[in-house]
Amino acid sequence: MPVGQRTLRTTWPAGDPRGPAALTPREDVVAEVLVANDPSDDPQSTTHASSDAVFRQAHGPFTQWERRVSTSPDGQIHEITSYGIEVPWFGWLYALAVAHTVRHRPPHGSMPWWAPPDRLDARTVRVLGLLAAAAMASAFTNTLFTQTVAFAADDFGVGNTGIGVAGSLVRAGIIITIPLAVAGDRIGRRRAVLIAAWSAPTITALGALAPNFGLLVATQAIGRPLGLAVDFLIAVIAAEEMPRNSRAHAVGLLALANGLGAGIAVAALPLADLGDAGWRWVYVVALIWLAVAVDLTRRLPETQRFVRPHVRRTTIDRSRFAVLAAIAVGVNVLVAPASFFQNGYLDDERGYSASLIAVFTLCTATPAAVGLMIGGRAADSSGRRRVIAGALPFAAAGVVASFAVGGPAMWGATFLGGLLGGIAYPAIAVYRTELFPTGARARASGLLTLVALVAGIVGLLSAGVLLDAGWSHGRVMALLALGQLLAVMMVWALPETAHRELEDLNDID
Repeated sequence: MPVGQRTLRTTWPAGDPRGPAALTPREDVVAEVLVANDPSDDPQSTTHASSDAVFRQAHGPFTQWERRVSTSPDGQIHEITSYGIEVPWFGWLYALAVAHTVRHRPPHGSMPWWAPPDRLDARTVRVLGLLAAAAMASAFTNTLFTQTVAFAADDFGVGNTGIGVAGSLVRAGIIITIPLAVAGDRIGRRRAVLIAAWSAPTITALGALAPNFGLLVATQAIGRPLGLAVDFLIAVIAAEEMPRNSRAHAVGLLALANGLGAGIAVAALPLADLGDAGWRWVYVVALIWLAVAVDLTRRLPETQRFVRPHVRRTTIDRSRFAVLAAIAVGVNVLVAPASFFQNGYLDDERGYSASLIAVFTLCTATPAAVGLMIGGRAADSSGRRRVIAGALPFAAAGVVASFAVGGPAMWGATFLGGLLGGIAYPAIAVYRTELFPTGARARASGLLTLVALVAGIVGLLSAGVLLDAGWSHGRVMALLALGQLLAVMMVWALPETAHRELEDLNDID
Protein backbone atom coordinates (compact mmCIF):
# COMPACT_ATOMS: atom_id res chain seq x y z
CA MET A 1 0.00 0.00 0.00
CA PRO A 2 1.26 3.53 -0.66
CA VAL A 3 2.55 5.86 2.00
CA GLY A 4 0.16 8.35 0.35
CA GLN A 5 0.16 12.10 -0.07
CA ARG A 6 1.47 14.09 2.87
CA THR A 7 2.31 17.70 3.60
CA LEU A 8 4.88 18.64 6.26
CA ARG A 9 5.53 22.15 7.54
CA THR A 10 8.67 23.30 9.31
CA THR A 11 9.71 26.73 10.57
CA TRP A 12 13.21 27.80 11.63
CA PRO A 13 13.69 30.96 13.71
CA ALA A 14 16.02 33.70 12.54
CA GLY A 15 19.62 32.70 13.09
CA ASP A 16 19.01 28.93 13.11
CA PRO A 17 21.78 27.42 10.94
CA ARG A 18 19.36 24.83 9.52
CA GLY A 19 17.28 27.53 7.89
CA PRO A 20 19.72 28.60 5.16
CA ALA A 21 20.25 24.94 4.23
CA ALA A 22 16.56 24.72 3.34
CA LEU A 23 17.18 27.29 0.62
CA THR A 24 19.46 24.91 -1.29
CA PRO A 25 18.40 21.81 -3.31
CA ARG A 26 18.41 18.51 -1.44
CA GLU A 27 20.84 15.78 -2.43
CA ASP A 28 19.96 12.73 -0.29
CA VAL A 29 17.00 10.37 -0.77
CA VAL A 30 15.78 12.90 -3.32
CA ALA A 31 17.74 15.07 -5.73
CA GLU A 32 16.02 18.39 -6.25
CA VAL A 33 16.08 21.09 -8.86
CA LEU A 34 15.08 24.71 -8.28
CA VAL A 35 12.12 25.41 -10.59
CA ALA A 36 10.89 28.79 -9.30
CA ASN A 37 12.34 31.71 -7.40
CA ASP A 38 11.21 35.10 -6.18
CA PRO A 39 11.73 37.77 -8.90
CA SER A 40 13.98 39.72 -6.55
CA ASP A 41 16.53 36.90 -6.63
CA ASP A 42 19.22 36.33 -9.22
CA PRO A 43 17.41 34.70 -12.18
CA GLN A 44 20.57 32.81 -13.13
CA SER A 45 20.81 31.05 -9.77
CA THR A 46 20.05 27.32 -9.76
CA THR A 47 21.49 26.43 -6.37
CA HIS A 48 20.32 29.05 -3.91
CA ALA A 49 17.32 31.23 -3.12
CA SER A 50 17.17 33.96 -0.52
CA SER A 51 13.39 34.33 -0.58
CA ASP A 52 10.49 32.30 -1.99
CA ALA A 53 11.70 29.18 -3.80
CA VAL A 54 10.08 26.05 -5.22
CA PHE A 55 11.97 22.79 -5.56
CA ARG A 56 10.85 19.69 -7.48
CA GLN A 57 12.25 16.20 -7.72
CA ALA A 58 14.92 15.68 -10.36
CA HIS A 59 15.53 12.08 -9.32
CA GLY A 60 14.15 10.09 -6.43
CA PRO A 61 11.57 7.61 -5.17
CA PHE A 62 8.60 9.97 -4.88
CA THR A 63 5.60 9.88 -7.18
CA GLN A 64 5.06 13.56 -6.34
CA TRP A 65 7.43 16.03 -4.66
CA GLU A 66 7.30 19.76 -4.15
CA ARG A 67 9.11 21.81 -1.52
CA ARG A 68 8.34 25.52 -1.04
CA VAL A 69 10.63 27.68 1.07
CA SER A 70 10.00 31.29 2.03
CA THR A 71 11.58 33.87 4.34
CA SER A 72 9.33 36.09 6.42
CA PRO A 73 10.17 39.74 7.24
CA ASP A 74 11.25 38.76 10.78
CA GLY A 75 13.91 36.41 9.37
CA GLN A 76 12.06 33.15 9.97
CA ILE A 77 12.34 30.51 7.25
CA HIS A 78 9.26 28.44 6.42
CA GLU A 79 9.28 25.18 4.53
CA ILE A 80 6.25 23.30 3.16
CA THR A 81 6.95 19.87 1.64
CA SER A 82 4.25 17.95 -0.22
CA TYR A 83 5.12 14.44 -1.31
CA GLY A 84 3.74 11.05 -2.24
CA ILE A 85 5.51 7.70 -2.39
CA GLU A 86 4.23 4.28 -3.39
CA VAL A 87 5.62 1.31 -1.44
CA PRO A 88 3.33 -1.65 -2.24
CA TRP A 89 2.30 -3.69 0.81
CA PHE A 90 4.88 -2.08 3.10
CA GLY A 91 3.91 1.59 2.99
CA TRP A 92 2.87 1.41 6.65
CA LEU A 93 6.38 0.28 7.59
CA TYR A 94 8.15 3.12 5.78
CA ALA A 95 5.73 5.97 6.48
CA LEU A 96 7.38 7.20 9.68
CA ALA A 97 10.94 6.71 8.37
CA VAL A 98 10.16 8.65 5.19
CA ALA A 99 8.42 11.44 7.12
CA HIS A 100 11.36 11.74 9.54
CA THR A 101 13.85 11.96 6.65
CA VAL A 102 11.73 14.52 4.82
CA ARG A 103 11.50 16.71 7.93
CA HIS A 104 15.08 16.15 9.20
CA ARG A 105 17.28 16.54 6.16
CA PRO A 106 20.33 14.22 6.10
CA PRO A 107 23.77 15.69 5.36
CA HIS A 108 24.29 16.59 1.71
CA GLY A 109 24.98 13.51 -0.37
CA SER A 110 24.24 10.96 2.36
CA MET A 111 21.46 8.42 2.75
CA PRO A 112 19.56 7.57 5.97
CA TRP A 113 20.32 4.24 7.66
CA TRP A 114 17.09 2.60 6.51
CA ALA A 115 17.55 3.42 2.82
CA PRO A 116 19.70 1.60 0.24
CA PRO A 117 23.08 3.12 -0.66
CA ASP A 118 21.77 4.26 -4.06
CA ARG A 119 18.97 6.75 -4.58
CA LEU A 120 16.05 4.79 -6.04
CA ASP A 121 13.39 5.99 -8.45
CA ALA A 122 9.63 5.47 -8.11
CA ARG A 123 9.61 2.43 -10.41
CA THR A 124 12.31 0.61 -8.44
CA VAL A 125 10.57 1.30 -5.12
CA ARG A 126 7.31 -0.08 -6.49
CA VAL A 127 9.00 -3.19 -7.91
CA LEU A 128 10.88 -3.85 -4.66
CA GLY A 129 7.67 -3.62 -2.63
CA LEU A 130 5.94 -6.09 -4.95
CA LEU A 131 8.89 -8.48 -4.78
CA ALA A 132 8.85 -8.33 -0.97
CA ALA A 133 5.17 -9.29 -0.98
CA ALA A 134 5.97 -12.19 -3.32
CA ALA A 135 8.76 -13.24 -0.95
CA MET A 136 6.23 -13.47 1.89
CA ALA A 137 3.94 -15.66 -0.22
CA SER A 138 6.87 -17.86 -1.22
CA ALA A 139 8.00 -18.36 2.37
CA PHE A 140 4.47 -19.23 3.53
CA THR A 141 4.10 -22.02 0.97
CA ASN A 142 7.62 -23.27 1.69
CA THR A 143 7.01 -23.41 5.45
CA LEU A 144 3.46 -24.75 5.55
CA PHE A 145 4.07 -28.49 5.18
CA THR A 146 6.90 -28.52 7.73
CA GLN A 147 4.67 -26.81 10.30
CA THR A 148 1.60 -28.98 9.74
CA VAL A 149 2.93 -32.43 8.83
CA ALA A 150 2.85 -33.74 12.41
CA PHE A 151 -0.83 -32.80 12.82
CA ALA A 152 -1.78 -34.28 9.43
CA ALA A 153 0.14 -37.46 10.17
CA ASP A 154 -1.74 -37.92 13.46
CA ASP A 155 -5.06 -37.39 11.66
CA PHE A 156 -4.22 -39.99 9.00
CA GLY A 157 -2.47 -42.41 11.40
CA VAL A 158 0.97 -42.07 9.81
CA GLY A 159 4.12 -42.75 11.86
CA ASN A 160 7.56 -41.16 11.96
CA THR A 161 8.87 -43.22 9.06
CA GLY A 162 6.04 -42.00 6.87
CA ILE A 163 6.73 -38.42 7.95
CA GLY A 164 10.39 -38.81 7.01
CA VAL A 165 9.56 -40.23 3.59
CA ALA A 166 7.01 -37.46 3.02
CA GLY A 167 9.54 -34.79 3.88
CA SER A 168 12.00 -36.25 1.39
CA LEU A 169 9.40 -36.46 -1.37
CA VAL A 170 8.29 -32.87 -0.87
CA ARG A 171 11.90 -31.68 -1.00
CA ALA A 172 12.55 -33.77 -4.11
CA GLY A 173 9.76 -31.87 -5.85
CA ILE A 174 12.29 -29.08 -6.46
CA ILE A 175 13.01 -30.72 -9.81
CA ILE A 176 9.78 -29.28 -11.22
CA THR A 177 11.16 -25.74 -10.84
CA ILE A 178 13.73 -26.27 -13.58
CA PRO A 179 11.22 -25.71 -16.43
CA LEU A 180 10.18 -22.45 -14.75
CA ALA A 181 13.82 -21.40 -14.48
CA VAL A 182 14.23 -22.06 -18.20
CA ALA A 183 10.99 -20.21 -18.90
CA GLY A 184 12.28 -17.21 -16.97
CA ASP A 185 15.09 -16.87 -19.51
CA ARG A 186 12.88 -17.61 -22.55
CA ILE A 187 9.51 -15.93 -21.99
CA GLY A 188 10.51 -13.37 -19.37
CA ARG A 189 10.87 -13.05 -15.62
CA ARG A 190 7.44 -11.47 -15.18
CA ARG A 191 5.48 -14.22 -16.93
CA ALA A 192 7.39 -16.98 -15.14
CA VAL A 193 6.83 -15.33 -11.75
CA LEU A 194 3.13 -14.91 -12.42
CA ILE A 195 2.76 -18.59 -13.32
CA ALA A 196 4.42 -19.59 -10.06
CA ALA A 197 2.72 -16.90 -7.94
CA TRP A 198 -0.76 -18.04 -9.02
CA SER A 199 0.00 -21.77 -8.93
CA ALA A 200 1.89 -22.05 -5.62
CA PRO A 201 -0.86 -20.93 -3.20
CA THR A 202 -3.62 -22.58 -5.25
CA ILE A 203 -2.00 -26.01 -5.34
CA THR A 204 -0.77 -25.70 -1.76
CA ALA A 205 -4.31 -24.92 -0.57
CA LEU A 206 -5.55 -28.14 -2.20
CA GLY A 207 -3.91 -29.89 0.73
CA ALA A 208 -6.96 -28.89 2.74
CA LEU A 209 -9.07 -31.28 0.61
CA ALA A 210 -6.63 -34.22 0.63
CA PRO A 211 -8.54 -37.45 1.44
CA ASN A 212 -5.35 -39.25 2.49
CA PHE A 213 -1.76 -38.56 3.46
CA GLY A 214 -0.40 -39.55 0.06
CA LEU A 215 -2.42 -36.94 -1.79
CA LEU A 216 -1.49 -34.31 0.78
CA VAL A 217 2.17 -35.05 0.11
CA ALA A 218 1.53 -34.93 -3.65
CA THR A 219 -0.01 -31.44 -3.47
CA GLN A 220 2.87 -30.13 -1.38
CA ALA A 221 5.50 -31.79 -3.58
CA ILE A 222 4.18 -29.48 -6.32
CA GLY A 223 3.10 -26.40 -4.35
CA ARG A 224 6.23 -26.02 -2.23
CA PRO A 225 8.68 -26.10 -5.19
CA LEU A 226 6.53 -23.56 -7.01
CA GLY A 227 6.99 -21.33 -3.98
CA LEU A 228 10.74 -21.86 -4.26
CA ALA A 229 10.52 -20.89 -7.93
CA VAL A 230 8.93 -17.59 -6.92
CA ASP A 231 11.83 -17.08 -4.54
CA PHE A 232 14.66 -17.46 -7.03
CA LEU A 233 12.82 -15.66 -9.84
CA ILE A 234 12.19 -12.57 -7.74
CA ALA A 235 15.87 -12.60 -6.80
CA VAL A 236 16.67 -12.37 -10.52
CA ILE A 237 14.25 -9.47 -10.95
CA ALA A 238 15.74 -7.65 -7.96
CA ALA A 239 19.26 -8.04 -9.33
CA GLU A 240 18.23 -6.69 -12.73
CA GLU A 241 16.19 -3.77 -11.40
CA MET A 242 18.31 -2.48 -8.51
CA PRO A 243 21.19 -0.03 -9.01
CA ARG A 244 24.69 -1.47 -8.86
CA ASN A 245 25.41 -0.36 -5.27
CA SER A 246 22.17 -1.70 -3.79
CA ARG A 247 21.70 -5.29 -5.02
CA ALA A 248 22.77 -6.93 -1.75
CA HIS A 249 20.59 -4.47 0.18
CA ALA A 250 17.61 -5.71 -1.84
CA VAL A 251 18.51 -9.33 -1.08
CA GLY A 252 18.51 -8.51 2.64
CA LEU A 253 15.09 -6.85 2.40
CA LEU A 254 13.63 -9.82 0.51
CA ALA A 255 15.05 -12.17 3.14
CA LEU A 256 13.36 -10.13 5.86
CA ALA A 257 10.05 -10.36 3.99
CA ASN A 258 10.68 -14.08 3.60
CA GLY A 259 10.98 -14.41 7.35
CA LEU A 260 7.73 -12.50 7.83
CA GLY A 261 5.90 -14.89 5.48
CA ALA A 262 7.24 -17.89 7.38
CA GLY A 263 6.15 -16.23 10.62
CA ILE A 264 2.60 -15.89 9.26
CA ALA A 265 2.59 -19.65 8.60
CA VAL A 266 3.62 -20.27 12.21
CA ALA A 267 1.02 -17.77 13.46
CA ALA A 268 -1.71 -19.68 11.59
CA LEU A 269 -0.76 -22.94 13.31
CA PRO A 270 -3.21 -22.56 16.26
CA LEU A 271 -5.97 -23.34 13.72
CA ALA A 272 -4.74 -26.92 13.93
CA ASP A 273 -6.04 -27.05 17.50
CA LEU A 274 -9.65 -26.72 16.28
CA GLY A 275 -9.89 -30.50 16.02
CA ASP A 276 -8.27 -33.57 14.51
CA ALA A 277 -8.75 -32.06 11.04
CA GLY A 278 -8.02 -28.51 12.16
CA TRP A 279 -4.73 -28.55 10.27
CA ARG A 280 -6.74 -28.29 7.04
CA TRP A 281 -7.70 -24.70 7.88
CA VAL A 282 -4.02 -23.73 7.87
CA TYR A 283 -3.87 -24.80 4.22
CA VAL A 284 -6.96 -22.72 3.45
CA VAL A 285 -5.04 -19.66 4.70
CA ALA A 286 -2.66 -20.15 1.75
CA LEU A 287 -5.37 -18.69 -0.49
CA ILE A 288 -4.78 -15.20 0.95
CA TRP A 289 -1.58 -15.06 -1.13
CA LEU A 290 -3.65 -14.99 -4.31
CA ALA A 291 -4.06 -11.30 -3.46
CA VAL A 292 -0.32 -10.93 -4.05
CA ALA A 293 -0.65 -12.75 -7.38
CA VAL A 294 -3.39 -10.31 -8.40
CA ASP A 295 -1.21 -7.33 -7.50
CA LEU A 296 1.81 -8.75 -9.33
CA THR A 297 -0.36 -9.24 -12.42
CA ARG A 298 -1.54 -5.62 -12.25
CA ARG A 299 1.65 -3.78 -11.41
CA LEU A 300 4.84 -5.84 -11.87
CA PRO A 301 6.66 -4.82 -15.08
CA GLU A 302 9.11 -6.92 -17.04
CA THR A 303 12.71 -6.12 -16.11
CA GLN A 304 14.41 -3.51 -18.23
CA ARG A 305 17.40 -5.76 -18.82
CA PHE A 306 15.25 -8.58 -20.20
CA VAL A 307 13.38 -6.17 -22.48
CA ARG A 308 16.63 -4.86 -23.95
CA PRO A 309 18.15 -6.83 -26.83
CA HIS A 310 20.31 -9.63 -25.44
CA VAL A 311 21.50 -13.12 -26.32
CA ARG A 312 18.49 -15.29 -25.45
CA ARG A 313 20.11 -18.71 -25.73
CA THR A 314 23.41 -18.68 -23.93
CA THR A 315 25.24 -21.22 -21.81
CA ILE A 316 25.94 -21.02 -18.10
CA ASP A 317 29.58 -20.29 -17.24
CA ARG A 318 30.67 -23.66 -15.84
CA SER A 319 33.57 -22.43 -13.76
CA ARG A 320 31.49 -19.76 -12.02
CA PHE A 321 28.63 -22.19 -11.52
CA ALA A 322 30.98 -24.82 -10.03
CA VAL A 323 32.38 -22.35 -7.50
CA LEU A 324 28.92 -21.10 -6.49
CA ALA A 325 27.65 -24.68 -6.26
CA ALA A 326 30.54 -25.58 -3.95
CA ILE A 327 29.71 -22.57 -1.76
CA ALA A 328 26.03 -23.59 -1.68
CA VAL A 329 26.99 -27.11 -0.60
CA GLY A 330 29.40 -25.89 2.05
CA VAL A 331 26.86 -23.53 3.57
CA ASN A 332 23.72 -25.67 3.44
CA VAL A 333 25.27 -28.92 4.62
CA LEU A 334 25.44 -27.26 8.06
CA VAL A 335 22.54 -24.80 8.03
CA ALA A 336 19.82 -27.36 7.20
CA PRO A 337 20.61 -29.90 9.95
CA ALA A 338 21.39 -27.19 12.50
CA SER A 339 17.91 -25.68 12.11
CA PHE A 340 16.18 -29.07 11.80
CA PHE A 341 17.74 -30.69 14.88
CA GLN A 342 17.77 -27.64 17.15
CA ASN A 343 14.38 -28.15 18.77
CA GLY A 344 15.05 -31.83 19.35
CA TYR A 345 18.40 -31.00 20.92
CA LEU A 346 16.85 -28.45 23.26
CA ASP A 347 14.14 -30.92 24.24
CA ASP A 348 16.23 -34.07 24.64
CA GLU A 349 19.62 -32.73 25.75
CA ARG A 350 18.70 -29.55 27.62
CA GLY A 351 15.25 -30.47 28.91
CA TYR A 352 13.54 -27.37 27.51
CA SER A 353 9.74 -27.27 27.42
CA ALA A 354 7.89 -26.29 24.25
CA SER A 355 7.22 -22.81 25.67
CA LEU A 356 10.86 -22.30 26.61
CA ILE A 357 11.95 -23.47 23.16
CA ALA A 358 9.64 -20.85 21.65
CA VAL A 359 11.14 -18.13 23.85
CA PHE A 360 14.66 -19.33 23.02
CA THR A 361 13.93 -19.25 19.28
CA LEU A 362 12.38 -15.80 19.47
CA CYS A 363 15.27 -14.30 21.44
CA THR A 364 18.07 -15.87 19.43
CA ALA A 365 16.63 -15.83 15.90
CA THR A 366 15.48 -12.20 15.87
CA PRO A 367 19.05 -10.85 15.59
CA ALA A 368 19.31 -12.56 12.20
CA ALA A 369 16.94 -9.89 10.88
CA VAL A 370 19.30 -7.17 12.11
CA GLY A 371 22.17 -9.08 10.54
CA LEU A 372 20.42 -9.09 7.16
CA MET A 373 20.20 -5.29 7.19
CA ILE A 374 23.82 -4.89 8.29
CA GLY A 375 25.05 -7.53 5.86
CA GLY A 376 23.22 -6.08 2.87
CA ARG A 377 24.68 -2.63 3.40
CA ALA A 378 28.16 -3.99 4.21
CA ALA A 379 28.19 -6.21 1.11
CA ASP A 380 27.26 -3.23 -1.07
CA SER A 381 29.83 -0.91 0.49
CA SER A 382 32.78 -3.14 1.46
CA GLY A 383 32.37 -5.98 -1.03
CA ARG A 384 30.87 -9.46 -1.01
CA ARG A 385 34.05 -11.46 -0.40
CA ARG A 386 35.12 -9.46 2.65
CA VAL A 387 31.74 -9.83 4.30
CA ILE A 388 31.55 -13.58 3.65
CA ALA A 389 35.11 -14.21 4.82
CA GLY A 390 34.64 -12.05 7.90
CA ALA A 391 31.24 -13.33 9.03
CA LEU A 392 30.77 -16.92 7.85
CA PRO A 393 33.49 -18.70 9.90
CA PHE A 394 32.36 -17.03 13.12
CA ALA A 395 28.71 -17.77 12.30
CA ALA A 396 29.64 -21.45 11.94
CA ALA A 397 31.55 -21.32 15.24
CA GLY A 398 28.47 -19.89 16.93
CA VAL A 399 26.29 -22.69 15.53
CA VAL A 400 28.71 -25.40 16.64
CA ALA A 401 29.06 -23.88 20.12
CA SER A 402 25.28 -23.69 20.49
CA PHE A 403 25.18 -27.50 20.29
CA ALA A 404 28.15 -27.99 22.61
CA VAL A 405 27.48 -25.76 25.62
CA GLY A 406 24.49 -25.05 27.84
CA GLY A 407 23.06 -22.21 29.89
CA PRO A 408 23.70 -18.56 29.01
CA ALA A 409 26.65 -19.55 26.82
CA MET A 410 24.31 -21.54 24.58
CA TRP A 411 21.95 -18.59 24.25
CA GLY A 412 24.86 -16.29 23.45
CA ALA A 413 26.36 -18.68 20.89
CA THR A 414 23.02 -19.10 19.10
CA PHE A 415 22.52 -15.33 19.14
CA LEU A 416 25.96 -14.82 17.61
CA GLY A 417 25.49 -17.54 14.99
CA GLY A 418 22.17 -16.06 13.88
CA LEU A 419 23.47 -12.50 13.75
CA LEU A 420 26.62 -13.34 11.78
CA GLY A 421 24.76 -15.78 9.54
CA GLY A 422 22.33 -12.99 8.69
CA ILE A 423 25.25 -10.69 7.88
CA ALA A 424 26.79 -13.25 5.51
CA TYR A 425 23.55 -14.21 3.74
CA PRO A 426 23.00 -11.21 1.38
CA ALA A 427 26.58 -11.38 0.10
CA ILE A 428 26.26 -15.12 -0.62
CA ALA A 429 22.80 -14.95 -2.15
CA VAL A 430 23.41 -11.98 -4.44
CA TYR A 431 26.27 -13.78 -6.19
CA ARG A 432 23.76 -16.29 -7.64
CA THR A 433 22.25 -13.67 -9.92
CA GLU A 434 25.18 -11.36 -10.60
CA LEU A 435 27.62 -13.76 -12.23
CA PHE A 436 25.47 -14.95 -15.12
CA PRO A 437 24.24 -13.12 -18.24
CA THR A 438 20.63 -12.10 -18.83
CA GLY A 439 19.97 -15.09 -21.09
CA ALA A 440 21.04 -17.61 -18.44
CA ARG A 441 20.41 -15.81 -15.13
CA ALA A 442 17.13 -17.50 -14.19
CA ARG A 443 18.37 -20.97 -15.14
CA ALA A 444 21.56 -20.58 -13.13
CA SER A 445 19.66 -19.30 -10.11
CA GLY A 446 17.20 -22.18 -10.28
CA LEU A 447 19.93 -24.79 -10.59
CA LEU A 448 21.85 -23.31 -7.68
CA THR A 449 18.67 -23.44 -5.59
CA LEU A 450 18.44 -27.13 -6.49
CA VAL A 451 22.07 -27.70 -5.46
CA ALA A 452 21.49 -25.92 -2.13
CA LEU A 453 18.43 -28.06 -1.39
CA VAL A 454 20.24 -31.31 -2.22
CA ALA A 455 23.13 -30.23 0.01
CA GLY A 456 20.65 -29.66 2.83
CA ILE A 457 19.24 -33.16 2.36
CA VAL A 458 22.75 -34.63 2.48
CA GLY A 459 23.43 -32.70 5.67
CA LEU A 460 20.19 -33.90 7.26
CA LEU A 461 20.82 -37.54 6.37
CA SER A 462 24.46 -37.39 7.49
CA ALA A 463 23.59 -35.77 10.80
CA GLY A 464 20.84 -38.31 11.47
CA VAL A 465 23.14 -41.27 10.80
CA LEU A 466 25.95 -39.87 12.97
CA LEU A 467 23.60 -39.02 15.84
CA ASP A 468 22.14 -42.52 15.75
CA ALA A 469 25.70 -43.86 15.80
CA GLY A 470 26.28 -42.15 19.15
CA TRP A 471 27.98 -38.94 18.09
CA SER A 472 27.17 -35.88 20.16
CA HIS A 473 25.32 -32.96 18.56
CA GLY A 474 28.35 -30.71 19.00
CA ARG A 475 30.68 -33.19 17.32
CA VAL A 476 28.32 -33.68 14.38
CA MET A 477 27.91 -29.95 13.82
CA ALA A 478 31.66 -29.40 14.08
CA LEU A 479 32.21 -31.93 11.29
CA LEU A 480 29.55 -30.36 9.07
CA ALA A 481 30.96 -26.89 9.78
CA LEU A 482 34.02 -27.77 7.73
CA GLY A 483 31.84 -27.04 4.73
CA GLN A 484 31.65 -23.40 5.83
CA LEU A 485 35.44 -23.18 5.67
CA LEU A 486 35.26 -24.61 2.15
CA ALA A 487 32.79 -21.88 1.23
CA VAL A 488 35.08 -19.15 2.56
CA MET A 489 38.03 -20.48 0.58
CA MET A 490 36.00 -20.85 -2.60
CA VAL A 491 34.60 -17.33 -2.50
CA TRP A 492 38.04 -15.87 -3.28
CA ALA A 493 37.85 -17.62 -6.66
CA LEU A 494 34.96 -15.31 -7.59
CA PRO A 495 35.27 -11.75 -8.88
CA GLU A 496 34.23 -8.91 -6.60
CA THR A 497 30.86 -7.71 -7.86
CA ALA A 498 30.12 -4.75 -5.58
CA HIS A 499 29.85 -1.37 -7.35
CA ARG A 500 29.82 -3.02 -10.79
CA GLU A 501 27.05 -3.17 -13.36
CA LEU A 502 25.81 -6.61 -14.38
CA GLU A 503 26.95 -5.91 -17.94
CA ASP A 504 30.52 -5.34 -16.70
CA LEU A 505 30.45 -8.75 -15.00
CA ASN A 506 29.06 -10.60 -18.02
CA ASP A 507 30.77 -9.75 -21.29
CA ILE A 508 28.09 -11.36 -23.46
CA ASP A 509 25.62 -8.68 -22.30
